[in-house]
Amino acid sequence: MTKHAVSPPSRRQRRTFMLAVPLVAFALCSWPIGGAAHAAEPGKDTLAANLPRILVLATGGTIAGQADPRATGAYKSGQITGEQLMQSVPGLDKLAKLNAEQISSIGSQDMNDKVWFALARRIQEAFDKNEADGVVITHGTDTLEETAFFLDNVVRGDKPVVIVGSMRPATAVSADGPGNLYEAVQVAADPRSRGRGVMAVLNDKIQGARSVTKTNTTSIETFNTSNDGPIGYVDTAGGIRFMTQAAGFKRATYQLPAGEQLPRVAIVYSHANMDAVPIEDAISHGAKGIVLAGVGDGNTSKPALEALEAAAKKGIIVVRSTRVRSGFVTRNVEVDDDKNGFVVSEDLNPQKARVLTQLLIASGVTAPAELQRAFTATW
Repeated sequence: MTKHAVSPPSRRQRRTFMLAVPLVAFALCSWPIGGAAHAAEPGKDTLAANLPRILVLATGGTIAGQADPRATGAYKSGQITGEQLMQSVPGLDKLAKLNAEQISSIGSQDMNDKVWFALARRIQEAFDKNEADGVVITHGTDTLEETAFFLDNVVRGDKPVVIVGSMRPATAVSADGPGNLYEAVQVAADPRSRGRGVMAVLNDKIQGARSVTKTNTTSIETFNTSNDGPIGYVDTAGGIRFMTQAAGFKRATYQLPAGEQLPRVAIVYSHANMDAVPIEDAISHGAKGIVLAGVGDGNTSKPALEALEAAAKKGIIVVRSTRVRSGFVTRNVEVDDDKNGFVVSEDLNPQKARVLTQLLIASGVTAPAELQRAFTATW
């Protein structure tokens, strides 16, 4: 085997080496013991210590979705953890001290009472034990408004709770999740967010839990508040702009039931040529309440109305809401609510009227007059 001779270093190489050694030695001697790299950034530790503490509770949804090969644009919800979501968004660590916990990994079409109760209890625990200054919940968009409204009615305290999702999965070319999550943390970390109840933050808008609703199947411009408008906006250049004053300390009205499930309340959708069958079916399956997604001002056909009157006489709660996107359902206009013992939902859409009816029944509120006061009081 041939051995290659090693040539002696040239004069330039010797001189470079002689210059480099003192420089390296100087650098090593100058570097603080213990790897205190923060010395190059004075005040960084102090700044980090003063950041608000935000607890991120992940439930799954499109924001945590991954592409699926079954079709163009197809995806599977809830495939990415909350921790992974946070790591994918640059700059979050400069907004807050973050801690992520996985509550569930489901699409929000599968959202259920068990997950709702777990969220409510964990949020309340974090606030009661002063573990967090605010909470961000990552959630699918299909039932986001219902979860927001439920939590708004059961979580005590004035610390901000922000729920966020996305219309496109995390693996999409133009995913909206990272931007939405950044803005959600930004809002949750802002002291001006206190006393505003549960908020939804998507597509640069801050919207209240009572009014926010999904209005488009696929567009990122889907969440709107038709009756009262957004409570604020998040501007990448101008920061957060709230359009309303905070209401102050928000006291929750309802306690969680002892078990893991809310009472059964059905939503019945009104349509042309409607009969009594959907109402009778809901009663046969043990519904304690029925919410009518009525036409117009919460109305329905004569056979359906008669079936609802009969249900109310049996002690089943009947709430008139509307399938129309905006507006209030008013008492005693087309329907004699006083005579029939009905409740009107005011501005609440059927899905939110169902949530409030469940909470009221669970709290032992069943008299029509008391139910109506509760619906009106939440406005």
